[in-house]
Amino acid sequence: MQGYILNYHKVADEDLIVTILGRDKIYTGYRFYGVRHSTINIGKKIDFELQSNYKSSIDRLKDVIDIGFSWFDDSSKVYCWQNFIKLFYAHFYDVESIDGFYSSLLDECVVKITRQNPKRAILETYIKLLQHEGRISFDDECLLCGLAMTDDISLVRGFKQTHESCSYEKSIDRDAVRELLENSSTIMLSDKQCDRLWQVLMQGL
Repeated sequence: MQGYILNYHKVADEDLIVTILGRDKIYTGYRFYGVRHSTINIGKKIDFELQSNYKSSIDRLKDVIDIGFSWFDDSSKVYCWQNFIKLFYAHFYDVESIDGFYSSLLDECVVKITRQNPKRAILETYIKLLQHEGRISFDDECLLCGLAMTDDISLVRGFKQTHESCSYEKSIDRDAVRELLENSSTIMLSDKQCDRLWQVLMQGL
């Protein structure tokens, strides 16, 4: 099996409980500590096996092989990627079965980060996630006050649209917002605007 490490936490004697996003399931495995074991890091894609044990309700995670990314030695890209992946852990909390869309989405994002600014690649990936979940639209009314939107729009968590005066978030040109939400493209956004939207994204999926 293959999947992305969403989270891990230490238990007794440096052992780990590891959460993995697989093709159609969220897996939880118990990882025994050992010097020969490959490093477990959030965001890594791994090939792995799970071994059941009648003495435990959690399967043993074994035969872990790291499927490396070409950019995993670039700290700025890894920082963005790991922070994005952490959001998936909260998004799928208490969920077991998932749509294969999410694994494919992350595979696509890994490729985009290879050749693109990581924040732009991840923002565009996030829009595709919202589209898949039916949580995105280009609205004519402000989420907070219900009045008509003007030429400039601010985006809040979930990339919902508001007036700048309502959310106190810096506004973005309406055409740039439409291009982002409808075409999953950051081409009309400046780097500063991408940085602002990155902070909005970090509030949660």
